[in-house]
Amino acid sequence: MGRKGEKVAERWLTVHGWEIAERRFRNGRRDIDLVATRAEREGTGRTVAFVEVKTRASDDFGGPVSAVNWRKQRELSRSAKVWIARFERPGDTFRFDVIGVILEAEKVRVQHVENAFLLHGTS
Repeated sequence: MGRKGEKVAERWLTVHGWEIAERRFRNGRRDIDLVATRAEREGTGRTVAFVEVKTRASDDFGGPVSAVNWRKQRELSRSAKVWIARFERPGDTFRFDVIGVILEAEKVRVQHVENAFLLHGTS
């Protein structure tokens, strides 16, 4: 189910003007589901979104977005710092997004939370 949700999220992002730079960027045991980029105004760099995708069959036990707790945020922050150290370009800006996907029998629901949280320390 997780892979299906990631495909839905990837499609959602590309329809909304993002390019997928990485899928499942790994840093040790941690990964970032999607790293998406979007060019900003000419000459101002790009926005890089580190995207966590949470997929559920329903929202009966809370929405998928609420599943990204402080521990997961800390792990994402650590992995993002590695990605930034390797791939940052001058003028880049960074943010963390969460996309919740609910795969119900007859429809798919997507909730995209931009700037869902700030970069955490590595301690």
